[in-house]
Amino acid sequence: MVRTSRSPASAVTDTRTAPSRLVLVPLSLRAANAFVLAHHRHHRPVQGGKFSLAVALDEGDGAAPQHRIVGVAIVGRPVGRHLDDGRTLEVTRLCTDGTPNACSKLYAAAFRAARALGYTRLITYTLPAEGGASLRASGWRLTGLCGGGNWNRQRRPRQDTPAALRGPKLLWEAA
Repeated sequence: MVRTSRSPASAVTDTRTAPSRLVLVPLSLRAANAFVLAHHRHHRPVQGGKFSLAVALDEGDGAAPQHRIVGVAIVGRPVGRHLDDGRTLEVTRLCTDGTPNACSKLYAAAFRAARALGYTRLITYTLPAEGGASLRASGWRLTGLCGGGNWNRQRRPRQDTPAALRGPKLLWEAA
């Protein structure tokens, strides 16, 4: 253990494990979908999106940065057609490998990017069993409970939605 020079005397830094820093990196939809396919618990990759981004651990030595992707966010037009007003986007997938703070960093960055592109609203949905701590930590607010369901209809057949995903969802909005 070594005392840091810029911290109070009581602060101690463990030099055995150098802390890795989370950094945002641009990412193609194809690469983001590959990450989702490999790591997401219950969703498949998306068909399209407006933009995607990644959070990575900066494991380089400063001179030669090395980024290992630990999470991705895919943002696109809202899935629900009544929300597709031209000013709203939806985080359609957010997936991490469990790295602490990766979800919060992605949600916050997605909102900043959407605003920079001129969008005024960013939404996402979670399952009721998912706590939403990352959303709250990044400034999102819970706006309500939405009915679940299945996209498959007799006149418009679709691949059936898995039973675990058919229930109600929580709607969140970036604030």
